[in-house]
Amino acid sequence: MIGLTVRQMHYFDALAQTLHFGRAAKLAGVSQPALSSQIAEMEQRLNCRLFERGGKSVRMTDDAIALLPRIERILADIRDVETTARRGRTAMEGRFRLGIIPTVAPYLLPRALAELKQHFPALLLELREAVTATLVNDIASRKLDAFIAALPLDHPGLITEALFSDRFFLAVPAGDPAFASPPVPPESPALERLMLLEEGHCLREQALAVCGNVRPVAMASYGATSLTTLLQMVAHGLGVTLIPEMATGPAGTIPDLKIVPFQEPMPQRVICLAWRRNNARHGECVELAKIIRGLGTAVLAA
Repeated sequence: MIGLTVRQMHYFDALAQTLHFGRAAKLAGVSQPALSSQIAEMEQRLNCRLFERGGKSVRMTDDAIALLPRIERILADIRDVETTARRGRTAMEGRFRLGIIPTVAPYLLPRALAELKQHFPALLLELREAVTATLVNDIASRKLDAFIAALPLDHPGLITEALFSDRFFLAVPAGDPAFASPPVPPESPALERLMLLEEGHCLREQALAVCGNVRPVAMASYGATSLTTLLQMVAHGLGVTLIPEMATGPAGTIPDLKIVPFQEPMPQRVICLAWRRNNARHGECVELAKIIRGLGTAVLAA
């Protein structure tokens, strides 16, 4: 009898996600030697090598790749059993896996984490920052309990709760004469210098929708993986970019950068919390949405 333990499967899953023993140990909440010994014992019980170790690099073997989806399903089923058993007890306690898109995470999380810790001290929050498509896939494969993104989310298996609206502004070089007299009309020729995030970021699609009457020629030359990078490029005179209201406070500290409004009605995005339609933690997701919704005004005013 092989006799794998749930702990070993958790450690295997963590190492498969990170491909790094140190980061996997941190994700699992154990020491690196403890994780390494359990992986070694797992390999011994299965009589096969699961990970190739080479210096600081770790690579999954073919056996590990074949095993991963089965272990993910087992762990997901165990979490569902634990969630069902927890019904009727205090909400928002134990492990909760929350995803969030990169253009929201740095502005919402500092306040949200403090608020959740105050209201739910027994909650063990695990965070995953990724683009919307990845978060939707992670929800479908039960790697996440819920995630925060921007509407619309066209997925029949999801329930969404709108949290708050986040208006869009334009970040421009401080001395640019084309934006000396805001507000900016969405058909302004100056928006042809619009720079966008790389494909996969919902803010990219939102920027194209807002400025749909112009062709952003700069997007062929520049692509950034973060809003922070785009803002630095703008400050150095390389173009302009869309910026959500929640990011305007931190952006105000960047030298040579100016934030200007669009003409009314100002474009906006709606931030939401999403979770699986059949999620046993539905009540906790609703409670989480209520807490985050209450933070909307404070986040936008920061």
